[in-house]
Amino acid sequence: MTSAEPGDRSGVPAESAPHARWDAVIVAGGRGSRLDGESKPDLVVGGEPLLDRTLAAVAGADAAVVVGGPRREGARWTVENPPGSGPAAALAAGLAELARDREPASVTVVLGVDTPLAAVAVPRLIAAAGPSQGAWLVDLEGIPQYLVAAYPTGALSARCGEDLGGASLRRLVAGLDMREITDGDGLAKDVDTWDDVRFWKERLG
Repeated sequence: MTSAEPGDRSGVPAESAPHARWDAVIVAGGRGSRLDGESKPDLVVGGEPLLDRTLAAVAGADAAVVVGGPRREGARWTVENPPGSGPAAALAAGLAELARDREPASVTVVLGVDTPLAAVAVPRLIAAAGPSQGAWLVDLEGIPQYLVAAYPTGALSARCGEDLGGASLRRLVAGLDMREITDGDGLAKDVDTWDDVRFWKERLG
């Protein structure tokens, strides 16, 4: 894995260029156990549901699919099998839906539904990724954010075509060639608890 060029405050390598076509998978399932079972995609932050904020962040995608959660007009929808079997299975289901009746784009942005600043992160990911090398945000502790990432579709689809056997998302993407974009702005901070909800409501309204 390689990091962004030193001194580049955006975290995007200078030689990178945006891609004409890219797809998006939004992982929107899950039980919301730390939110008392509340539907996370429907939580309102910044004046709109999290799912709508995330769909707006990928408005430039050639095609976008929501995996689990509610349906939205204009976006594809599918669910992992079995439902609730985790983000790796959800990602595999999303890629399968994007390839069902079309030629997938060479880059696939993957987002959790609970990332309120995804609209800021996505352009940086797209600029840094390509058909042979992806990009993900990495927090200040050096931990990659697997659900705030742009992956090379071919390599990722090859992994998902194998028997996942209950694999974690971390195991699924291990070893992929990924650029690291330091997340100094907290773009990957998500919504897992009611404290997180309060934080984002105070920040975004």
